[in-house]
Amino acid sequence: MFQKSTAYTFLALAVLLSLLLLIFRPTPQFNYDFETFFPQNDKDLDFYESFKSQFENDNDYLLIALSNPDGELLESRFLAKSYAIQSKIQELEKVDTVISILSLKQPVIGIFGLTNRAVLDWSDENSLAKTNANLEQYRPQLVSKDGNSLLLWIKNEQNISKEDGNILYGAIKDLFAEFALEPRATAGKIQMQGDFIKLMQHEFGMFFGFSILLILILLVLIFRSWWGVVIPLVVLIIGVAWAFGLLLYLGKPMDVMSVMQPTIFMIVGLSALIHFFTHLIKKLKAGVKKEEAISAVYSELLMPVWLTVLTTSLGFISLYFTTIPALQDFGWTTGLGVLVIFLAVIFISPGLLFLIPITNDFSGDQVEKPGLLHSSFSWQLKHRKWILLKFLGITILCIFLGSKVEINGYLLDNLPVDHPIQKDFEYFDEQFGGSNPLEVFLEVGSGANSLLDLEVLQEMEKIDAKIHELFGEGKTISPLTLIKSINQAQNQGDPKAFALPSAGQRQRMNRWLDKALESSQLKVLAQDRKSGRISARAPDLGSLKMTELRTELTDFVEKEIDPDLLTVRWTGTAYLIDKGHKSVTTQMAKGLGVAFLLVGVIVGFLFRSWRISFLLLIPNLIPLLWMLGLMYLLGIEFKLTIAILFTVAFGIAVDDSIHFMSRLKHELNQGKNLIYALKRTYLEAGKAILLTTVVLTAGFGLLIFSQFGVTHFTGLLISASMIFALMADMLLLPLLLLPLKKIWEQKFNNS
Repeated sequence: MFQKSTAYTFLALAVLLSLLLLIFRPTPQFNYDFETFFPQNDKDLDFYESFKSQFENDNDYLLIALSNPDGELLESRFLAKSYAIQSKIQELEKVDTVISILSLKQPVIGIFGLTNRAVLDWSDENSLAKTNANLEQYRPQLVSKDGNSLLLWIKNEQNISKEDGNILYGAIKDLFAEFALEPRATAGKIQMQGDFIKLMQHEFGMFFGFSILLILILLVLIFRSWWGVVIPLVVLIIGVAWAFGLLLYLGKPMDVMSVMQPTIFMIVGLSALIHFFTHLIKKLKAGVKKEEAISAVYSELLMPVWLTVLTTSLGFISLYFTTIPALQDFGWTTGLGVLVIFLAVIFISPGLLFLIPITNDFSGDQVEKPGLLHSSFSWQLKHRKWILLKFLGITILCIFLGSKVEINGYLLDNLPVDHPIQKDFEYFDEQFGGSNPLEVFLEVGSGANSLLDLEVLQEMEKIDAKIHELFGEGKTISPLTLIKSINQAQNQGDPKAFALPSAGQRQRMNRWLDKALESSQLKVLAQDRKSGRISARAPDLGSLKMTELRTELTDFVEKEIDPDLLTVRWTGTAYLIDKGHKSVTTQMAKGLGVAFLLVGVIVGFLFRSWRISFLLLIPNLIPLLWMLGLMYLLGIEFKLTIAILFTVAFGIAVDDSIHFMSRLKHELNQGKNLIYALKRTYLEAGKAILLTTVVLTAGFGLLIFSQFGVTHFTGLLISASMIFALMADMLLLPLLLLPLKKIWEQKFNNS
């Protein structure tokens, strides 16, 4: 298959494919949608979709805090400028409503009917001083706790697209630049999407460049020949271009998970090339002619290298069987890209090796020195029991430590701690009661007619008070808010009357309800008045703490709220994301289960033995358990983006085991006994395994410098797992194979 003519044909096809890709190159698209982390096929997600159609998205808003850089917040010129900005924002396309203390009107019901008066009037100093007292009622919802900033709550068009969101956010920033006023803090979906994409584009380009530089350094150190550097570098760059070209043609935009893909593709491709090139160099040193050596190496190693690449690809593809779209997309795209890289290796490298003159002039340092590996193998045979006990002890300890790792995730996990978005969200958490949406669905019970019945409102007030107790000082918005506002209006706008009315007061406000519902900017009640919502903002306390608080509220409702009057249910985007983090063990089990099954089938096919399939899983399960122990020691918590790393690590780590076993099978097929075959395998395959581990560790270690949390932890934990896998493959696997001596020899003697 790998004769010169065939290799040249493959190379010509590769050149043609590359030219076509260059001529008809796709346009890179970047996207970030945190809703792709919602668990699919989930009854709570289905319920939220119904909730959205009845009310609205709970996260289609932008929060902007404004402070006066020249003095007090309640200064007339600053308030006038802020109101002018708000008015301009309200006129922008895709803006639904802008709510702030600047435009808020307080309804007042008097003998002449309903009138509205400004909550804050800065037309003159007397009016400003008079209305200043009204602000306390809106703290910290629209005015900060410290009184130094006010909030513009911009509700944009529902389900706004990424492109329209970027345009709108850009227009809002332009308005602030026009008025020479810098917001104190900003938080919202359209801001996060835009800023995330900018960071993604920066990191994607940076890591692609650093990956090329790292590959160049590793190639120089490993092969120390110009062709050993140039050929792999050309193959890998073209392979990565093919991979991303295919993904873009398939309509897959790049997202936060794509940042690590260039490094993964290059490192997996380089590992394959190392296996081919180290065996090629060995044959050239043995005096084999160049053409014969190339043909022999690629023919002998095609199947073992293909199996290692396939297991890596399947390790990623197994993520498709989770229920999180972001993980599914990352899994199948990375798995497909790994296969494309392998095609680039096979289509390009043999042809270039035939085409380019290769000298047999290698430095003495590159001559294989089996002395260290030989001593290591002898030492292992003498200390078998000690090594097995050490592995067993460390593994049990890591299982114990791993059981203490908590499941916890934050909305902004992927951003660095000092990123401006983090600082802005912290400001809203501290000064405005939170930035994350908190949603509770309300439904009238069988014993009441409407959520506005006084008995139902009394139950609702108990829940409202409990929410304040659990989640902080942020204000809630609900049908109860509407009733309290009307009660306040019936009492001449007195802030003290913003309370649940008496039975008589509640009866008198019926005539005003329809008008109040029509003029309300808040969608808190369904048209039939039988369902509604409690909406609030809460700090990002993490999924662990939020789950505890939600459970506490649920328990409170079961004990204290009459279900014949009112039933409640958690919903909202923050709830779904926290639920996704909570399902981390299920997602990890699904991914690993599929990966174990696929690898077991491949190994079973290769060796025709279920015992060997089972045995091979042991040294590849150990790195995963040791990763758990490392996570505890480093204080790393479980979350969705961490859970996937176990599947990825398994898919990559098993490569060396398959390479080791393939070489062992080759030695046994030559009639050698198991001990001698193990020794030859240890010495022959050992160097390639060591080199690929160095390459993988260095490549993934590069990701540690990423600003994205998911990319950073991928680099840290996968690098560590590669070292653990090397130890298991080189120290443990040979010892596990020795008890099967009779079975091995009988199997291969018979064959």
